[in-house]
Amino acid sequence: MIAAPEIQADFSLLQPLDPSLHDMGPLSCNAGPRETDTHFSSDTDFDDSEGKIPKQGKGKKGKKGAAERNKGAPLRGGGGPNWMNGHHQQNGVENMMLFEVVKMGKSAMQSVVDDWIEAYKHNKDVALLDLINFFIQCSGCKGVVSGEMFRHMQNSEIIRRMTEEFDEDSGDYPLTMAGPQWKKFKFSFCEFIGVLVRQCQYSIIYDEYMMDTVISLLTGLSDSQVRAFRHTSTLAAMKLMTALVNVALNLSINMDNTQRQYEAERNKMIGKRANDRLELLLQKRKELQENQDEIENMMNAIFKGVFVHRYRDAIAEIRAICIEEIGVWMKMYSDAFLNDSYLKYVGWTMHDKQGEVRLKCLTALQGLYYNRELNSKLELFTSRFKDRIVSMTLDKEYDVAVQAIKLLTLVLQSSDEVLTAEDCENVYHLVYSAHRPVAVAAGEFLYKKLFSCREPEDDGILKRRGRLSPNANLVKTLVFFFLESELHEHAAYLVDSMWDCATELLKDWECMNSLLLDDPLNGEEALTDRQESALIEIMLCTIRQAAECHPPVGRGTGKRVLTAKEKKAQLDDKTRLTELFAVSLPQLLAKYSVDAEKVTNLLLLPQYFDLEIYTTGRLEKHLEALLRQIRSIVEKHTDTDVLEACSKTYHALCNEEFTIFNRVDIAKSQLIDELADKFNRLLEDFLQEEEEPDEDDAYQVLSTLKRITAFHNAHDLSRWDLFSSNYKLLKTGIENGDMPEQIVIHALQCTHYVILWQLAKISETGSTKEELITLKRQMRVFCQICQHYLTNVHTAVKEQAFTILCDVLMIFSHQIVAGGRDMLEPLVYSPDSSLQSELLSFILDHVFIDQDDDNSSTDGQQDDEASKIEALHKRRNLLAAFCKLIVYNVVEMNTAADIFKQYMRYYNDYGDIIKETMSKTRQIDKIQCAKTLILSLQQLFNEMIQEHSYNFDRSSPTFSGIKELARRFALTFGLDQLKTREAIAMLHKDGIEFAFKEPSPQGEVHPPLNMAFLDILSEFSSKLLRQDKKTVYSYLEKFMTFQMSLRREDVWLPLMSYRNSLLAGGDDDTMSVMSGMSGRGSSVRSKKTKPATGKRKIPEAEESSSSDSMWLNREQTMTTPVMMQTPQLTSTIMREPKRLRPEESYMPVYPMQPEHHQPPIDYNTQVTWMLAQRQQEEVARQQQERAAMNYVKLRSNLQQAIRRNPGLMEDDEEPIVEDVMMSSEGRIEDLNEGMDFDTMDIDLPPSKNRRERTELKPDYFDPASIMDESVLGVSMF
Repeated sequence: MIAAPEIQADFSLLQPLDPSLHDMGPLSCNAGPRETDTHFSSDTDFDDSEGKIPKQGKGKKGKKGAAERNKGAPLRGGGGPNWMNGHHQQNGVENMMLFEVVKMGKSAMQSVVDDWIEAYKHNKDVALLDLINFFIQCSGCKGVVSGEMFRHMQNSEIIRRMTEEFDEDSGDYPLTMAGPQWKKFKFSFCEFIGVLVRQCQYSIIYDEYMMDTVISLLTGLSDSQVRAFRHTSTLAAMKLMTALVNVALNLSINMDNTQRQYEAERNKMIGKRANDRLELLLQKRKELQENQDEIENMMNAIFKGVFVHRYRDAIAEIRAICIEEIGVWMKMYSDAFLNDSYLKYVGWTMHDKQGEVRLKCLTALQGLYYNRELNSKLELFTSRFKDRIVSMTLDKEYDVAVQAIKLLTLVLQSSDEVLTAEDCENVYHLVYSAHRPVAVAAGEFLYKKLFSCREPEDDGILKRRGRLSPNANLVKTLVFFFLESELHEHAAYLVDSMWDCATELLKDWECMNSLLLDDPLNGEEALTDRQESALIEIMLCTIRQAAECHPPVGRGTGKRVLTAKEKKAQLDDKTRLTELFAVSLPQLLAKYSVDAEKVTNLLLLPQYFDLEIYTTGRLEKHLEALLRQIRSIVEKHTDTDVLEACSKTYHALCNEEFTIFNRVDIAKSQLIDELADKFNRLLEDFLQEEEEPDEDDAYQVLSTLKRITAFHNAHDLSRWDLFSSNYKLLKTGIENGDMPEQIVIHALQCTHYVILWQLAKISETGSTKEELITLKRQMRVFCQICQHYLTNVHTAVKEQAFTILCDVLMIFSHQIVAGGRDMLEPLVYSPDSSLQSELLSFILDHVFIDQDDDNSSTDGQQDDEASKIEALHKRRNLLAAFCKLIVYNVVEMNTAADIFKQYMRYYNDYGDIIKETMSKTRQIDKIQCAKTLILSLQQLFNEMIQEHSYNFDRSSPTFSGIKELARRFALTFGLDQLKTREAIAMLHKDGIEFAFKEPSPQGEVHPPLNMAFLDILSEFSSKLLRQDKKTVYSYLEKFMTFQMSLRREDVWLPLMSYRNSLLAGGDDDTMSVMSGMSGRGSSVRSKKTKPATGKRKIPEAEESSSSDSMWLNREQTMTTPVMMQTPQLTSTIMREPKRLRPEESYMPVYPMQPEHHQPPIDYNTQVTWMLAQRQQEEVARQQQERAAMNYVKLRSNLQQAIRRNPGLMEDDEEPIVEDVMMSSEGRIEDLNEGMDFDTMDIDLPPSKNRRERTELKPDYFDPASIMDESVLGVSMF
């Protein structure tokens, strides 16, 4: 019993609501089976004929309730002065029913309840009948319970009658309807129940009639097979239970107060003791105890009659309601409910298959763990289910994972000893998650664990700054964590994860700056070189986050509009960091000037400065110091990353909006002048030397060229005329062939920048004819140079030349004149056939290679795997560059045939790129794309012939691979056959011509040499429309002689197979010949297939795109016969292979013979054969029509039967079983080892004794009743 005057504190003595519910104790392992029978039926009467509601109040046994007292009395039409015909009257005007009032939600709910209570006092039966109909209507049922039904019918009979009143055309009911009105209805519905109990808690609730009737009704409805009844009544019952728990809590408090008053009065001296008051307090305590017993009986009835069965209902929403409310009970009345008898339900349900239910479990537990006073009651639960909660941090539903991490954070705050180091590490790594809410929750957990603990001695130094600040140790801890996580390229993700919870720490740039610049204190350990690098990287990321106010790339949907508060914080942060680092950055650069990694990150800081502060803050001298340091770094370093960082810094400082522009621009120009003069001087000496140049000269040229190239990337250096010097260098390299590869690579890159800057200048400001001619000449010459370097001995040079050449061809293609830039038309450059051939050869030689053959990978490296990944990434970029030329029609589309034929062999490495190229080329020209696909298959077939001659086996892996590739190609055409009609037909045309291209030299008794290609071509037959199959078949007959049609030897199997695929009916239109068992499965609930349209008008653009497509229209006009077909529900990929030929080796030997030397066929024989063929076709057509008519009749009969069945609603169908979450694969088989917990599976089978009752009808409103049992894993009937 709950709410006893004194609740035992000892865990082993805690008891559930009722001993009959858990007769094996609170954590009994045997309690589960008793509660596993899911009840979906109801024969519970409104007057509690089964005795589900025990009455244990004192002196109440044998006492007649109001239901029995009024059983024989007629139901009057009025319930008092304000009620008429069961409806409320106000000022003589009939008011709306309860459902309408709650639905509108406009009136004050308390006044609505007060009116009902007033009516109940005048006539209980009429008021209760209105309340019963209220629940029926809230379930979406159109039926009304009449007074006659209420008096004479049992509960199950009434519910069955109401089930028949449901609307067959819609599966919606108020709780599932969309729209703001119905969302508000759910809130009003729950509020009405709560207010009703609250207003009745002092009188009506104890009359043994109202609550008994309502609880019996809701219990019966919750056992219904109708989902709407079950869902609505479960919500009502749970909210009713919540309201009763609140009443029980108030009674418990009143009893405690009364007991204290009684004890205080009794402890007084006899002379001062008031006996009358003692008797009054005793009587009050007795009444409160009786009331509490009544409330406990009601709660026991709801818990055992509704919750125990519905918390594992087939519908996720119902399960979620139960778990959400039990969390409220445990939090509201923890003394009675917060024990393991109730916690186990939440623990079990954490393994639910639906994320919505798992989420409710976690939010319910968060409310408990948030209150630290309840921690002692959660110890056993925590130890039992902690591992499950930790595993839920990897839940496939991100919302669940976030709440699991937040729950662990609360567990961490409650006790540091509960979570092990391994548990914490499982959460730590989630700070690098790409999903920002998960990462932020993990960042908060990390901060609470590692950074929120402040030592007592730190309180006295809170106001100290820099190295002496309390944040100094925390910053070091952050650095240590970052290094131990071994994800050194993801500092931005770590900072973003902790930005919301540790903003003060991450913005303490004074502390970070001090740790880098100041010497360590006495006894303090200095940062290592690796730690300093990590600190600089973290500091850069915090500055970027503060200045840009958006997450790093890959986390978030992009930049969002900042609020006024965020903009102010952004400006304040930029001002503060500029004032600090404008002074300290030159010092940091001076200290770490020789360290490339540190300098690269430090040089990026000025990008986030507020440059106006240099002037307003009188910091010009610090700007001069910064410029000197940058110049010094450029002179010291040759690393590309460092030089590009210097270039970006100059670009950020050279902003014409600020007054510092002139000063920075002068410094930059002086630097470029010196670099250009030095390069020209060195290059002249370098090229004039007759003997081979020494390494020192080459190094000087290379280092200077690197610096110029890095600056040319971000700055326009056209006035220094760098094209001429680079052209001389590249031309000399071609002539001599001994130029160092790095010099060539950077010279190519620098020349590329020269051309791009000139194009940008002409596009923006206009140009003269001479400038256009100069740019055109330079571009053509540069392309020729790149083409020469495609055959260089160094792989890196060839890759650089190829990449730049693809970029130039793309930029100067016909796309350059788009957007109204017709003046650039003279610059359009299209590669000739030789250049296209060289580009393709480069791709075949350097991209489509095995990993072991890649010369760019270094042997003996410890990070060999990383090298292979980097090399693969480089090859993917090369392939993507060439495919872009194909997609934008820069090179001929047929060159893609050599790319497409590699689709299967290199699927893992380049499959996505090749597939996307197919898709884009098909959008450009469907027919030409189809021709390219068949060309790639023909090339593979010819390669096979060259390798094995014509003596090949059709079951060989090579031939099977080509056939599988054809099947994959066919799948890329999709399901819309009308869109790809001409392309597929043209593909078959080319394939047929190829197959008969080479006749056998031994005469027509032997098949043509390429006859086996028809076996490959048959993979595309399923993509032909029925009438197009006849057209293609007619085209095939032009190449066939009469003798060929009679041949049945194995060598003719490809022709036989292809003919059969064309003669097949429309049932296999969506099937592959190779994987082609026809699906015979059908479903009554399948949607009707839409009949094919009669004709399709081919657009003029498509007609003119290819003259070859006219043969299709000439052969036969498209008139598709309309026939109902059985829906094919079996996936093509999942079908078993269908062999149209025996499994025998195919090794034909074909002598050459021209096709036109075929002997003439007798005319009478031809006529006889043609008549026989036509007769066979006519018989087949009649059989198909009869089959179609039978199917239509069958479907019509089934539909009529379905309509006659009251309640089969297709719109209500929704899947119940979904994929199991990734972190619950192990489920909970071993959950109870060594413990007293019951085991529970969400998919427990329903109760057979209730299922097999003959008076029940199947639930046509519940989608579970019409799903396959094998899907659900439970027996629904």
